[in-house]
Amino acid sequence: MVEVSYERLATIFKALSDETRLHIIDMLSCNELCAADILASFNLSQSTLSYHMKILIDAGVVNSQRNGLWTRYSINEATFSDILDIILNYINLRMSVFARKLNTAVFLSTKKKRNNETMDYAC
Repeated sequence: MVEVSYERLATIFKALSDETRLHIIDMLSCNELCAADILASFNLSQSTLSYHMKILIDAGVVNSQRNGLWTRYSINEATFSDILDIILNYINLRMSVFARKLNTAVFLSTKKKRNNETMDYAC
């Protein structure tokens, strides 16, 4: 399992907690885009988009690659892989707890039925 600090997770989730940034992530999940491509889908100024992109980049959610005058943005696959690993490990843990509770409930139910049965031996 990947070890990610609570501070790092908080930074990532804060970056993802904005509707505009989630929309940007959704767009980037399809392919790499430049700022002009992203701006075409929003009613934002260039400076507002830069603000959102800085938050996403600083959180490690998005990669940026400068090529001359253009900057291309893409999803940081490693970050999303780490988040997915953490979520899946949590789900597996919760399912294990649920399975233990279910097994205990079935066992107790079966035991109760056995205790309520009368045993008549006709010898």
